[in-house]
Amino acid sequence: MDEAMKNVLDWNWGAMAPELVILGAATLLALLDLLLPADRDRRPLAWLGLAGILVAAFFVWRNVHAEPTHILYDMYRVDDFANAFKLVFLAGAAFALLLAVADVGPGGEASGGAKAIRDRGEYFYLFLTALLGAMMLASAADLIVLFVGLEVLVLSSYILVALRRRYLPAVEGAFKYVVNGGIASAITLYGMSFLYGLTGSTNLFAVGEGLRDAYVSGNDYLVYVAFFLLVVGVAFKIAAAPFHMWAPDVYQGAPTPVTAFLGVVSKAAGFALLLRLLLTVFLGLSNPLDGTPLLFSELSPYVGAVAAASMIIGNTVALRQTNVKRMMAYSSIAHAGYLLVPVAALTPMVFSQMVFYLVAYLFMTMGAFAVIQLVARARGSEDLRAFAGLFRRAPLLASAMTLFLLSLAGLPLTAGFIGKFYLFLSAVGREMYALAAIMVLTSVVSFVYYFAVIRQMFLRTGEEDGAAVRVPPTVGTVIALSAAGTVLLGLLPDPALDLLAHTFAFAEMFMPLTD
Repeated sequence: MDEAMKNVLDWNWGAMAPELVILGAATLLALLDLLLPADRDRRPLAWLGLAGILVAAFFVWRNVHAEPTHILYDMYRVDDFANAFKLVFLAGAAFALLLAVADVGPGGEASGGAKAIRDRGEYFYLFLTALLGAMMLASAADLIVLFVGLEVLVLSSYILVALRRRYLPAVEGAFKYVVNGGIASAITLYGMSFLYGLTGSTNLFAVGEGLRDAYVSGNDYLVYVAFFLLVVGVAFKIAAAPFHMWAPDVYQGAPTPVTAFLGVVSKAAGFALLLRLLLTVFLGLSNPLDGTPLLFSELSPYVGAVAAASMIIGNTVALRQTNVKRMMAYSSIAHAGYLLVPVAALTPMVFSQMVFYLVAYLFMTMGAFAVIQLVARARGSEDLRAFAGLFRRAPLLASAMTLFLLSLAGLPLTAGFIGKFYLFLSAVGREMYALAAIMVLTSVVSFVYYFAVIRQMFLRTGEEDGAAVRVPPTVGTVIALSAAGTVLLGLLPDPALDLLAHTFAFAEMFMPLTD
């Protein structure tokens, strides 16, 4: 017992400093929420949470320049793959918290008839617990840790979506989210059970080695079943077609900061999970007859089909939407398809291509949702017509929204264009011309529904042309930072790409670590 305790104390717990900081901040906020009088303003809790995120980001950045390490017998590893994704999660959570501060207030209509959230401490610390789950996913090197991280993320997200429990769209969205999320978790767990049954281990590197033996010994069909189950489970999480049905109702029913968090942090966590599983477990599989890598020859076309379906369904159905948050939900489905393109192509640049696009997506999506939050609150509606005449009432706000929408559409000189261009090159480089063509054509289709919002802002007359939209400082900060990031990544992408290439050693994720 003493020896076991000594081993536990000898572990490098400092490697988990970012996660421990977030856990401590969430616990502190929960305790303060319990101790504060019921009528006390809870918004200072958000600032404490934001401080925790900044401290965690400092420790993550410090880990970037350190040797990769592991803890808990290589169940939890800290490498640059995890560090890069954690920085994206932390930035997304910080933006969501800033939006949430402005979403809590004394009464009034939030949007679409929903009452604004008042004095709810869990509205702030549940962002942190969801963030903790996402960070665990990025560092997981074991099936059990992967699943625990996934559940911590989604359970917190379910509650965040259902916070406005007297608002019918929120109840409907939360119900569908719980049901579909539960099914997705069960499918993911079922796929993991096949991996454990075939290899007798839950460590990802041991599973990868054991799976090669299982494949050549005649259990190849079980390997395929495990792969398909895992991809289906993850496709639910990232809202990729045809497993996207929950997304429009959840996006519409959730408070806008929660929608932004799900659209950026939760989606990025899903891609971290997908890449970790595919590249650690399935990359080493090869055909015993000719040595062809199985992931490239037989499994990646399946991922490509999911990517194509997501781009086509997301962009075409978005054309029919009149609720802006539902439109953004289908846009998110389409972007899940774009992000799956490098996963299907699997070029050596897959990490930098995906992380760059996720950073660009963070800026343009957070900025767009910040504007949607302001307009919906000012007009009491999330309908497309709520944006009518916005340029006359708030020209800077309308200009910023135009920038974010043009970037989401992928117009030149924006971060979205550069990101899509690199994803397009990955498909062309692997001679996946059909996937590249679908990506271009569906991007053209997306211009129609993004420009519908721009048309309302600049060419339509609203009912309250003279009334300016109030911009709280926290939301204004999100919009300013998002606009600056969208422009800088669009005009000067090379420094960001050089930073990704020279700072983050993504190859560390393939290195088994031993004491």
